[in-house]
Amino acid sequence: MPRTSWLDENQNTVKIDDYAQQLGPFVNAIADGRIDAQELRAQEARVVALIKEVEPKFDDATHAKLTSLLCELSAFNVMQTLHSLLEARPTTAFRG
Repeated sequence: MPRTSWLDENQNTVKIDDYAQQLGPFVNAIADGRIDAQELRAQEARVVALIKEVEPKFDDATHAKLTSLLCELSAFNVMQTLHSLLEARPTTAFRG
């Protein structure tokens, strides 16, 4: 199976979000427009299972780099989500 790049073809844009949006459990969870506690726990369980599977395979240097990568990616996702929410917010005040 060919390796899926984490970046676009120009190596300037992160593609992980695009791949996440194609995950069946993710698509099913957001289908109703909300995420409930059970869906969140199920996603965390999938993440924990993958971490347990792959974490022992890395040497210390690779583990440190991947830890930094995952933290930066998590921060980027939160920032991107907040930015999108703020951009979508109405710019005029309601006057009723």
